[in-house]
Amino acid sequence: MSTISYLTRIEFGAGEIARLPDLLAELGIRRPLLATDAGIVASGLVARVTDRLPAATVFDATPANPTEDAVTAAHALYRAEGCDGIVGLGGGSSLDLAKAVRLLTGHEGPLEQYTAVAGGARRIHGRICPMIAVPTTAGTGSEVGRAAVIITAAGRKLGIVSPFMLPSIALCDPELTYGLPPRLTAATGMDAISHCLETYMAPAFNPPAEAIALHGLDCGLAALERAVADGTDRNARRDMMVCALEGALAFQKGLGAVHALTHPLGAIRELNLHHGTLNAVLMPAVLRFNRPAIGGKWDLLAKRMGGAPDQIVAALNARIGMPPGLTGLGVTEAMMETVAHAAPNDHCHATNPRLATPEEYLAILR
Repeated sequence: MSTISYLTRIEFGAGEIARLPDLLAELGIRRPLLATDAGIVASGLVARVTDRLPAATVFDATPANPTEDAVTAAHALYRAEGCDGIVGLGGGSSLDLAKAVRLLTGHEGPLEQYTAVAGGARRIHGRICPMIAVPTTAGTGSEVGRAAVIITAAGRKLGIVSPFMLPSIALCDPELTYGLPPRLTAATGMDAISHCLETYMAPAFNPPAEAIALHGLDCGLAALERAVADGTDRNARRDMMVCALEGALAFQKGLGAVHALTHPLGAIRELNLHHGTLNAVLMPAVLRFNRPAIGGKWDLLAKRMGGAPDQIVAALNARIGMPPGLTGLGVTEAMMETVAHAAPNDHCHATNPRLATPEEYLAILR
């Protein structure tokens, strides 16, 4: 077991879920709201947790791309049951929903006023309930992220970003990922790898974040195919959770064009596309687009990855079964044009090393 203090407190290790009741007591939480989704319930993980937490109230209606309606419903349940803290259990969607519910414990809605593009950070304060984030995938790293990405009531997928959004404790137990199916292991793993790549390329000066991102990238590239092939490979599952954790620890530095595109793509409700899958599909094209702007970083990545970064990522996508393009996911030309014009308004656009116009975003999508 290791205790790490970087941005927030992290408890990492196989079997650490057994410590959840003690950690809740340490935070003074007696009646937690457990925010999760139906898939986690079906997997048996919710029962495994609630067996230890008899006073917990479960909200299991988190959508694949969390919405403001779902956040509002979860918050109403939190208030009705007299809850005094939150446990987020699941992938990035459940953790982001939990963080948004936590925000509402000290702030009035609607959520759009707190989004980054609306200058919402200055409206967010720390007078909110405590929260423990328990990831069941190795992908988003939301357990140590300062953002919650939510589809607002207006239909926009936007980030709410503030240091106050960081969970009180991240409880990272690789054993909770052992049952993740190969396809979801692949998609969430590419999400983590995309975080490491994008934050390394982001132009801000932050050497510690870059070092963390590169170590996470090494872990992810070495472990992902093994985790996809054998979900019970303890070392591969551990290293993928490290990759996800470090990608998110590092992306405090900023992300980029991949996420500026995947956020509006994820807001297309009739498709309900998986975030990590989108990141995987878009990453090679964005790497090629960024190459003229990142200088020696391209050469360092090529040396570390064993070849041209865009080609390495494309080949990895093919080996782990990621889709070859967006059209196979149902994305139409009209949708691409809408997304291309929405991307410059996303909070990740400004931290890409090469700022894209709507026309360039459209070319990347095509």
